[in-house]
Amino acid sequence: MALSGMLVLMAAAAFLAGEVVTGSAATATEVLLTDVPVQSVKIPAADGVPVHGWLTYGQDGNGVILLVHSIRSNRVEMLGRARFLTAQGYHTLMIDLQAHGETPGNRITFGARESVNVAAAVDFLRRTFPHERIGAIGVSLGAAAIVLAKQDLRLSAVILESLHPTIEEAVENRLRLFLGEPGAVFLPVLLFQISLFTGVSVDTLSPIAHINNLNAPVLIISGTHDQHTTVPEIERLFAAAREPKELWIVPGAGHFNMHDYAGRAYEREVSEFLSHYLRER
Repeated sequence: MALSGMLVLMAAAAFLAGEVVTGSAATATEVLLTDVPVQSVKIPAADGVPVHGWLTYGQDGNGVILLVHSIRSNRVEMLGRARFLTAQGYHTLMIDLQAHGETPGNRITFGARESVNVAAAVDFLRRTFPHERIGAIGVSLGAAAIVLAKQDLRLSAVILESLHPTIEEAVENRLRLFLGEPGAVFLPVLLFQISLFTGVSVDTLSPIAHINNLNAPVLIISGTHDQHTTVPEIERLFAAAREPKELWIVPGAGHFNMHDYAGRAYEREVSEFLSHYLRER
């Protein structure tokens, strides 16, 4: 009886998890780093949902970089990156993905509708900085939103951090982390819940199936201790990407903010990659 009761509770938790993981993460967004002057922008998108963001100005000729946050976060997460990139002369744009921060939305869709936000932001940058090369840095959900974009974003450089190859692996890894080995039993239940709540087929949500369409040089970053996206998984994702491409596995890093963890090493790796592809020669 105890075992059957536990299984019932775990099944109920799996059903409730669908509501929780897709629920909106709307929050008021405040500027925390006052030494990074930002301009608030509201960008119209093809789906009618305005994308809220912050713009910083560097120097013309160095390029402009779109910064896209992770799941259940907002553009504040990317302020540290904006600070060091702006100091190096890049213009930057930090956005809130739909259902995050101040950008409206009812459900998190794991890159499907969020990719529309990314496309709108890139179009905005192309109009605002018509003579600049455009790069993008996406973290987890933000990386998925870049890769799953249905149109060619025509980016000159892309950095993808902590990105899962398939939605199935992403969900299964998290079930095992939160519920132990038996948690994997509920993978079909939670995938069904995700599709039900978002109205999006999970078959369309796997970055590994789309990364070869990303027509830009790519740097993929992950950590040796990331249990949400393992090293073998990230190596498969890297193998599926087209050249030119680079892979940086950060020793000791887990599934968290790589800039906070790796500090100067992160800034050095990212700066070298972006400088090579974005700066005028």
